[in-house]
Amino acid sequence: MAARSYGQYCGVTTAVELIGERWALLIVRDLLVGPRRYTDLKVGLPRIPTNILSTRLKELQEGGVVRRVPLHGCGLVYELTPYGRALEPVMLALGRWGFQAMGEPDEGDVVTPDSLTMALRTAFRAERATPLDVELHVGAVALRAIVHDGVLAVVQLAPPAPPVGGAVPLGDPEAVIVAGPGIRHLIAGDVTPAEAIARDLVAVVRGDERILKDFAQTFRIAPLAA
Repeated sequence: MAARSYGQYCGVTTAVELIGERWALLIVRDLLVGPRRYTDLKVGLPRIPTNILSTRLKELQEGGVVRRVPLHGCGLVYELTPYGRALEPVMLALGRWGFQAMGEPDEGDVVTPDSLTMALRTAFRAERATPLDVELHVGAVALRAIVHDGVLAVVQLAPPAPPVGGAVPLGDPEAVIVAGPGIRHLIAGDVTPAEAIARDLVAVVRGDERILKDFAQTFRIAPLAA
């Protein structure tokens, strides 16, 4: 439990005391993708001071959100408890809310495999999803997004995934998409797939460009009402 107390008897207050300290939510975000070793978390959060990472993990363990367990071939890893995993719909809703205020990235802002994975899960619309199998490259990050029967699976291709999930055999994707931060305009519906290509926000470097229509239908965050 974090040392800070707000002195109020309220569920929101308790939640903030558990996960409201700086970096705590991002640790939870990355652990929603999968178990991580301490070094994996540090790589995924490159600006977090080592002492803060250790402190937050200790607090999250004391709060019953995270636990440390042995994993064959990997030593000790951190994973979310069932109580911690119950935060997933909250995190996805928070991501959709924050998406509305995202502008252009600041200098030095990075996209990590875990942050991009959670961004795809945040934007995923199961009720509109079409079967899809694409390789998505954003900067140095490459993911494979596979949609089957309305279920999304995301596999990290590059940088090499942490060895806690095991290798996943994959065939060839339908298409390879290369994008920058401007892909958010396609996800928001600000531009059509054709406009996204014309403005160099997205490029389909292998496969049929029409796959972008399916991608935009499957991954969409509609603007909130004013």
